[in-house]
Amino acid sequence: MTATPAQPYSPSVPRAHRPRRRLPRTPGPLGDALTLMALPLLAALALPAAFAGGGTRRWFGGRAESQRAEAQAAKDAAAAAFYELDTAQRDLRISIETITAVDDSPAARRAVADFDALGRRIDEASHQYISAVDAHDLDRDDLEASAAARARTELTAAKEELGRVKQELDRFTDGLGPLLGKAETQLARLAPAVERARQALLAASNALDSVRATGLKADDLAARLAALSPELTKLNQGAGQHGVPQTLERAERVTREAEAVRVEAERLPERAAEIDHRLVSLRTRAQALTTRSEQVDPILSELRRRFTVACWQDLQRVPDVASENVRRAETKLAEAHAARDEQRWADATALLSTVRALLNTTDEAVSAAGDRLHRLNAVQKDPQQEIDRTRFAIRDAQRLAMAGRNTPDPRHARPLDDAVSRLERAVATLDGRHPDYWHFLTETEAVRRAVSRVVSLIRDERGAAGH
Repeated sequence: MTATPAQPYSPSVPRAHRPRRRLPRTPGPLGDALTLMALPLLAALALPAAFAGGGTRRWFGGRAESQRAEAQAAKDAAAAAFYELDTAQRDLRISIETITAVDDSPAARRAVADFDALGRRIDEASHQYISAVDAHDLDRDDLEASAAARARTELTAAKEELGRVKQELDRFTDGLGPLLGKAETQLARLAPAVERARQALLAASNALDSVRATGLKADDLAARLAALSPELTKLNQGAGQHGVPQTLERAERVTREAEAVRVEAERLPERAAEIDHRLVSLRTRAQALTTRSEQVDPILSELRRRFTVACWQDLQRVPDVASENVRRAETKLAEAHAARDEQRWADATALLSTVRALLNTTDEAVSAAGDRLHRLNAVQKDPQQEIDRTRFAIRDAQRLAMAGRNTPDPRHARPLDDAVSRLERAVATLDGRHPDYWHFLTETEAVRRAVSRVVSLIRDERGAAGH
């Protein structure tokens, strides 16, 4: 509370309960003599006044004492209300500080502004209370009944105002529940999160030490771990300096990155063995492809001799492409081997992936030449098998299109009719002295793909209708 009662009127010790100040007494016989001499004089002065209807508080009557007691009771009640409000405000300030330490959202900023406004109301009510206390000395011997009544009225009003402000403060405190709960949750997460980050860093460091003890280098992992050192320093400096949300985020990030380093370090021996195995495997495959690519020329020679240009023209560059790809693959294999020796694991892995892609391309090209000759031989010997296969696919699709219908849907019937016409045209190309068997095969494949699309469309539509 920003306003506090001025001394000496400390509400913690009401004036009526404080020891009254006494005049100093002259010690010794002289003091006793002076006291005895003063008694007759005081008595003489007091008697006329007493008989005249005046007198001290003892002779003043019961009404003033009753009003004084009521005023004192009002003062005690106001003091209790004042301290109850002060305690509640202190507790609320702790809650506000908890929220502001964690939350910078518009709702949190609005709560701070409302708390400041409520603080001004508390200051006003406190000022009214303190003014009422300072305005009336209830310990005076000559306190009149009317003054005591005014004091009781003003102190009661101050107490009631303190009570109203306390109610406002209680309502405000209840409204802070969600914000305070969220802030306390984050604060509860803070210490465990920071400790997890420290433990993750320690585990990563231990994993690196274990790997290095086996003779493997892990320089890239060590560099990544070293980059987390400034983050650990900030975590050790605490949330008071860097903020609770920022510290939580930093702790979680450090935990993730340190855990990644630990996992990679623990897997490093396995990774090295895997790279060694891939080096051997890909080198063997490259050698096998070199042998296979040498067989492409005889295949092309037979294709040229027995079939039209259209059947083999696109395969002309297969031997050269295969030879070039194998050469590049062997070069990359040598680079990967060097990277492995230098324990540049990421570079070795990337190079081996390039080698694999080159060998896959070469394998497909070399296989295409042999497959081409096989398929052309088959269709030259018996084209009817390819024709029947395609017609069966068309008829199956037509039966599906007519299932449950008197007439087919034009969206299905039209592409199926086109497929029939296209097959007939492909079959017609087989007539003649030098038929283009490769064109025939590609056309029948295209027809089957078109039919398959129609079948998928019909099934999708009927499946959707069924749902």
